[in-house]
Amino acid sequence: MNDSSDIPVPARCHALLPCAGTGSRAGTAGPKQYQTVAGLPMVLHTLAAFNEVPRIAQTLLVVAPEDRFLTVDYPELLLAQCGGATRAHSVFNGLEALKARGAADSDWVLVHDAARCLVTPAQIGALIDACWNDPVGGLLALKLPDTLKTERDGRVSATVDRSDKWLAQTPQMFRLGLLRSALAAQQASGFAGVTDEASAMEMAGHRPLLVPGSAQNFKVTYPEDFALAEAILASRT
Repeated sequence: MNDSSDIPVPARCHALLPCAGTGSRAGTAGPKQYQTVAGLPMVLHTLAAFNEVPRIAQTLLVVAPEDRFLTVDYPELLLAQCGGATRAHSVFNGLEALKARGAADSDWVLVHDAARCLVTPAQIGALIDACWNDPVGGLLALKLPDTLKTERDGRVSATVDRSDKWLAQTPQMFRLGLLRSALAAQQASGFAGVTDEASAMEMAGHRPLLVPGSAQNFKVTYPEDFALAEAILASRT
């Protein structure tokens, strides 16, 4: 009879939401992820979507060390006050926090922008389904719908072939150990060039899977985005 310790433990899924940004491009008085949209701070809409996915074992919100917004008003949330100067730094610290909470290197981690408050449980589930048996993992993305131009001195210099161009979205789903190693390799440079988790994986020689997402899963970035997010959330209820 095999010892029970020889039986591999099934991989789990964890969600990691970097939430330490200042929201400078949004033009808000405070961090945009805490601005009210459809009656709730934006980040709570994001968390609600992940809470409806049974395969997510736990969702960790990575906030800035001085952030007290959610620690005071929402004590039931799983928080790690280890946000860094950049998104990549926050994600790296968040992976360390997940390991400290018992996550294994073989577990899947879904990293998602807190400001993508329109993601749906169905989209999260579709990503998990597509990546579960993939050797690398992948990300939600949207084929570029518009004509793409390059610019020189404020004028069009060329039209770029868009047939193979995708807009990267989140969640982005990778094994904890592989993603941590990919980010650790860029730590000495201050994570220069790491714009998302997929880019770190690419730098490590991997080719993440592209999983079709939705145009509604946009990142609330500019002031006009708030009204659109509000309208979409209102239409869903």
